[in-house]
Amino acid sequence: MKKGIRNTAVLLTVTWLSMLLLACGNQASTPSAGADDSRTVGETQTDGENGDQSNQEQTASADNSEGETRMFKDWTGHEVEVPVTPKRVIYHGEVTGDLLALGVVPVGILRQNGTVYDDQVAQAEDVGFPMSVEKALTLNPDLIIFSNSDEAQYDQISKVAPTVTFDSFASLDDRMRILGDLLNKKPEAGAWITAHQEATEEMWKQLHENGLKEGETASVFTMYPGNRLFVMAGAGLPQLLYGADGMKPTAEIQKVLDEGMGFAEISTEKLPEIAGDRVFILNPVTDDAKQSTKELLDSPIWKKLPAVKEGKEYRFDLVKASSDATSREWLLKELPKQMIQ
Repeated sequence: MKKGIRNTAVLLTVTWLSMLLLACGNQASTPSAGADDSRTVGETQTDGENGDQSNQEQTASADNSEGETRMFKDWTGHEVEVPVTPKRVIYHGEVTGDLLALGVVPVGILRQNGTVYDDQVAQAEDVGFPMSVEKALTLNPDLIIFSNSDEAQYDQISKVAPTVTFDSFASLDDRMRILGDLLNKKPEAGAWITAHQEATEEMWKQLHENGLKEGETASVFTMYPGNRLFVMAGAGLPQLLYGADGMKPTAEIQKVLDEGMGFAEISTEKLPEIAGDRVFILNPVTDDAKQSTKELLDSPIWKKLPAVKEGKEYRFDLVKASSDATSREWLLKELPKQMIQ
């Protein structure tokens, strides 16, 4: 998925889809994070070290004692002196669950209610959007992770504490490796990735043993305020559905993926040619979008879809079916519950 400056006006909306629109819809090229010069302060990476990993993953070994720092090159190219082992992290973005899966509970977050991990971040402070510099100062962070490439915001936030930008729309495995490096949680990240891969394989095996056929297609839809219908392609739930051993996108959705987009707005008339063998609806957040969803599901065009007529229609809350690691753990358990009748 392409990277770039995210439209702040879109992020102010209350739906999780808005954050996907923001990240996938208004993007331009930015440098890769964690290039070769990510290192302990005063040290230099040797050529070829960890050559089979992405540059962002490369760091020299560092002392874990409190107060030690090292240099880290972030998503948009800043070289930042960061703590070797951060203790008070602010995370500003939509994949807070990635940090939680590594055992790191941020002191400050961009709060989104209704997630699968609400209870885990109950004590975290909401730093708002845009991030409140004043609020951030009161939390005394030693590291801020900023899932945005807006340089104007970065300039203000980086005055509070060491701040690194982070591509929250990279692949899940890549994000976990990057965070494992940044947060001094490499063993935990590696263990999580291995366990996740095994759990995913086991889930698809279970589904195939219970009626899911090879080559079946799937489509994911959600309503946005203003009676706007979107098909999701490269963000959220589809990342799981279209993964290894999973289902396939329909031809129209594949076109969206080929264009590097995370979603596309469609008309209801297009549903018959976009809907797959199985259809998924993401329950929206706002009341008007919920009403639009009800009207869609009551419409003749929806009820005539083969998947709906065959009982292969599934619903998840938009906020719960997110892309972060903790939500993915939840989805691996919930998907079979819905699909195995």
